Amino acid sequence: MTLFESLTSVLPTGFLVQEGGAHFEPVLPGLILLLPLLGFLANGILALQSARHSSKALREGGEWDPIGADPRPSTHTLPSLIGPGVMLVAFILALTNFLGALGADLHEPVIRSYWSWIATDTLTIDAAIQLDPLSLVMLMVITGVGFLIHVFSVGYMKDDPGYPRYFAYLNLFVFFMLALVLGASYPVMFVGWEGVGLCSYLLIGFWFSDREKSDAGKKAFIVNRIGDFGFLLAMFYLFTAFGTLDFVPIMEEAPAHLAYGGGLVTAITLLFLLGAAGKSAQIPLYVWLPDAMAGPTPVSALIHAATMVTAGVYLVARSSVLFALAPAAQATVAGVGVLTALFAATIALKQYDIKKVLAYSTVSQLGYMFLGVGVGAYAAGVFHLVTHAFFKALLFLGSGAVIHSMHHALHHTHKDWDAQDMRNMGGLRRFMPVTFATMWIATLAIAGIWPFAGFFSKDEIIWYAGAWAGAESNPYGGLYTVYWVLALTAALLTAYYMTRMMVMTFHGENRTGEAEKEHLHEAPGVMTIPLMVLAVLSVFGGWINVPEDLQGSFFGLFGALPMSEWLHHWLEPVTHAAAEIQTAQMGEYAHQAPFGGGEVMWAAVSTLLALAVVVITGRTLAGRSVKVATEDGEPTARIGRLLYNKWYVDELYDRIIVQPILGLS
Repeated sequence: MTLFESLTSVLPTGFLVQEGGAHFEPVLPGLILLLPLLGFLANGILALQSARHSSKALREGGEWDPIGADPRPSTHTLPSLIGPGVMLVAFILALTNFLGALGADLHEPVIRSYWSWIATDTLTIDAAIQLDPLSLVMLMVITGVGFLIHVFSVGYMKDDPGYPRYFAYLNLFVFFMLALVLGASYPVMFVGWEGVGLCSYLLIGFWFSDREKSDAGKKAFIVNRIGDFGFLLAMFYLFTAFGTLDFVPIMEEAPAHLAYGGGLVTAITLLFLLGAAGKSAQIPLYVWLPDAMAGPTPVSALIHAATMVTAGVYLVARSSVLFALAPAAQATVAGVGVLTALFAATIALKQYDIKKVLAYSTVSQLGYMFLGVGVGAYAAGVFHLVTHAFFKALLFLGSGAVIHSMHHALHHTHKDWDAQDMRNMGGLRRFMPVTFATMWIATLAIAGIWPFAGFFSKDEIIWYAGAWAGAESNPYGGLYTVYWVLALTAALLTAYYMTRMMVMTFHGENRTGEAEKEHLHEAPGVMTIPLMVLAVLSVFGGWINVPEDLQGSFFGLFGALPMSEWLHHWLEPVTHAAAEIQTAQMGEYAHQAPFGGGEVMWAAVSTLLALAVVVITGRTLAGRSVKVATEDGEPTARIGRLLYNKWYVDELYDRIIVQPILGLS
């Protein structure tokens, strides 16, 4: 018996391979959706009590706290139990349904309708949820990673006066994201879509007494409304064509109702792309996401890893049949994705705020997901969505632990330095060994180093881009060759800027100050335990879709993995119709199992290139002296200044859009 077989032998048959035949009966699926909403209501009541306490203090001659402070223990103890508690129960229910579905035949989605929402002579929309392989995967990511972020928040936000309000918003965010991925129709999905937009505004501008943070929340809200306009128009066109907005009949009837490459399906998918670009921060609507760093760091992890930014990728994957019928739209999706991946990676090269580096890294990685679904590799795009949730949540929460420690040290000595500027850090590995080790694991994962999770998911997308360039009848074959080169370039830049971030933060001499060093410390257990769990997932998360031909070369120790290409096969009931269209129109390269011939050589070259960048960058930067932020400024070189100022896109938008509108108003 191999090592892997011995580790997995304790699991019931069918938990690792889909055997089919059994009937899947969901276990309380509506409760999964309801629990975070109940958490919001309970924490919302506590937040109102806290605000009333602050108002009473003002009437009695005290000071008004606009955040809503309440020193009573109940305003911290109860949210600490309610917020993570409802997420834990929701995750257990999601896991129960997921494991139950693994041994069942899920070739047909399971739909649960609760009430008739809209009923007219021409349109009927039920408040219904849909359980299928795609929604179940998303359910696991949202509730699982979301629970860990809630637990981390207990330690990170414990001294914040708006503690119950924070957990109320966080629970509401998860509720709307679950509604988005569980909805059985585009309108129900749109409710969740708009809800996460509202919650992003509330959480990004959580510290609303700070004008800059409040403006960041408004920016996210407004930019997303631009994308939402595209989503709405696409729904109108769909209703005109099909007379329904439910997913199942649209995907079944689309090949017969819509001409391949026709104007209507191309218009619908391009409008959906506009909506997806807004939610998933793609060019030209990416500008809201870096400013979202104004919110608490766990919020950044929730928005950028497990929830809102994945919504656009989910929309394209859910509408896979429509996009397969529109090759021009598919090429546009892939092009927007790869350009965003490269563009955001260049900006990350010259950022000094640790959260800004991770923000542009998120924009870049979302670009890879768009490239994946844009080349018809829907399983690969979802695969990267899953692995990215693991290592990006870890990176954001790890940066939160660093910022938490820096704030603590600088506060004790009343030093007015930026706690998020990496130039003020250095040498933190001696003070924060757990955070240091776990963040390096996530860095190697996002850099695409074998055997970490990002290696399998990101390289599969890059491989598909090259494969599509060779598709027999692909009218955009030459374009996909360019996409492949750009994607590979962005991958190497990713390895560079992530290594730079780690070296500036954890290596070399500490630059925080002699007095401040006495107060630097590792985060408490409630914050480090989620980091360790996510670190394990960042190592082993890629095993759910390991190509068969790679196993003999890289997994000889473990033998054949029962989960070989598991995610690819698991998602086939959702993606097979799109795959058949692509195969019929473009030939065999348009639809294949993960990777294909030559994957061992590709995997070896890819990981060696990324590893070389990490090693060379680490050795080069570790020997350089770094000035603290107060002694340093913007880069002096022209290209460095251009990247530091984010290609001046915000300034351009302000001049040609914002200022004229303000002047007109």
